[in-house]
Amino acid sequence: MQSNLDMNLFKENLCPAKFDYKLNNILRLHELPVSCIIMHPCKDMLISCSEDRLWKLVSLPKGNVLLTGSGHTDWLSSCCFHPSENKLATSSGDTTVKLWDLSKGDCVLTLEGHSHAVWSCTWHSCGNFVASASLDMTSKIWDVNSERCRYTLYGHTDSVNSIEFFPFSNTLLTGSADKTLSIWDARTGKCEQSLYGHMHSINDATFTPRGHIIASCDTCGVIKLWDFRKLLPIVSIDIGPSPVNEVNFDPTGRVLAQASSNGIIHLLDLTSGHIHKLMGHESEAQTVVFSHDGKSLYSGGSDGTLRSWC
Repeated sequence: MQSNLDMNLFKENLCPAKFDYKLNNILRLHELPVSCIIMHPCKDMLISCSEDRLWKLVSLPKGNVLLTGSGHTDWLSSCCFHPSENKLATSSGDTTVKLWDLSKGDCVLTLEGHSHAVWSCTWHSCGNFVASASLDMTSKIWDVNSERCRYTLYGHTDSVNSIEFFPFSNTLLTGSADKTLSIWDARTGKCEQSLYGHMHSINDATFTPRGHIIASCDTCGVIKLWDFRKLLPIVSIDIGPSPVNEVNFDPTGRVLAQASSNGIIHLLDLTSGHIHKLMGHESEAQTVVFSHDGKSLYSGGSDGTLRSWC
């Protein structure tokens, strides 16, 4: 990787970045692969989703299961918290997005309209809209209040594998198996820009906490960083040939974690270009996320386990 990057791009705040994580605990939460882990916005909790069709609310650091949600009829692919913290959205291979009341664990709304599996979902910061990405080559923006699809986003020519709202914005980012990223205006449902450069299907895409840097990863282990303000590529890093399944930034915006199919969690130091490896999974690493203070990291594997690193 290049080491002469513009350092100012990665200075989210002055908190020190951490790389010396050690495997702390292994939680056997699911019978099938863990597909997604997200941190609770304020409390010491996380939610894990699995191909076993269940999501679980887990307390930290002990890992006690506080709540289990069931209702999807196929594997779960992703989940996201409502900004007010009391609701959850989940996406599934059953073609639906479900909204859940976390006070009881009950499904309060099912959003139907995709014709194939839904890979990803994201909640707008206002809490009134959810967006979803699907194998049917479209994304949808759902109005939670009217319980209807507001826009269907057309433009990708293959499965749309990831979708995410930029922070406090009406801008959506999608990553697709057609090897492109697209930037959308959620107010109009129109594609504003497409980013080209990946040579293989994109598995995931995300942004720094301030939203000015995009990271994307593909099925051959290539990670790309993009300057969102200029809509230009910054650098490409090849840690393949194993696919990178998910990427997430730490709270400082200076560390990028990658969950790889070879079971390794890679930590990329964006200021130096160094790559640190966390070894501990006995199977594919599917998902990875940092705690809000960056002191801990959580990863999920295809063996149904969640690993905590401190």
